Amino acid sequence: MKVNLKEADLTGAVLAGANLCQASLDQAVLLGARMQRANLRYARLVGAVLRGADLTGANLYRAAITAGSLADATVIKADFTESNLTATDLAGADAREAQFAGATLRRTDLRHANLSHAHLCQAFIMGSYVAAADFTEAWVGETIFADMDLSDVKGLESVQHKAPSTVDIATIYRSKASIPDTFLRGAGVPQNFMTFMASLTVAPVEFYSCFISYSSADHAFAERLHADLQAHGVRCWFAPEDMKIGDRMRTKIDDTIKVYDKLLLILSTTSVQSQWVEHEVEAALAKERGSGTTVLFPIRIDDSVMTVESG
Repeated sequence: MKVNLKEADLTGAVLAGANLCQASLDQAVLLGARMQRANLRYARLVGAVLRGADLTGANLYRAAITAGSLADATVIKADFTESNLTATDLAGADAREAQFAGATLRRTDLRHANLSHAHLCQAFIMGSYVAAADFTEAWVGETIFADMDLSDVKGLESVQHKAPSTVDIATIYRSKASIPDTFLRGAGVPQNFMTFMASLTVAPVEFYSCFISYSSADHAFAERLHADLQAHGVRCWFAPEDMKIGDRMRTKIDDTIKVYDKLLLILSTTSVQSQWVEHEVEAALAKERGSGTTVLFPIRIDDSVMTVESG
């Protein structure tokens, strides 16, 4: 017989070990209830309030807790396998070693929740709030991280990857490229994509195939070169066109140099005397030393000679 406790006020109730399999607890109030090791398999807790409840070791396999509140609850080793936790409030919950395999955590509030050693394999986590959540040594694999900000999550570098996972573009964009490389590599994100993730931040610096370095006296030639490259599908950074009004030019150039692929140096009598050009060349040579690839490509437009030691 299914237990019907819909809208029941069970504040502070002692339900440790209770068999509530398939029970209806929609809109029930279970504030501070003691529900350790309770059997809540297939139970419905839609809109239920379990704030501060103790569900240590409880079994909530395939339970529906949509829009419920488990804020500040203790759910250590609780089993939420394949449960629907859409829009559920788990803020501040102690969910150490909890089982969330295959669970749906859509728009779930996990702020300040302790998910250390939790099992999140095959979980679908989308649009959830995870600021200051602790993922230390949590297990993931075939987990979907979608449309969420991971920049303030603790312990991502120690997450245990049992299989590749999905980290979508929206998550990378919202996280401002601050997700640890160890986490991204474990999730299976390609290294070449990680290299240019800085271009997906909230204030993005776009990735360009090349950066044109030149003296202002050679502007006409630089402009023609830029137009020809663009016409042939080569993306490049060109100060007069790409520099936004109000940008601090030196800072913008420094940021851009970090993400370009090649530096095209317009070599002329005036450019060899330019401190800015010298700075850009130094950055390109440093990048060559670090990457082991050719980055600097000089284009001579007069008879001046420039000697560059790549030492």
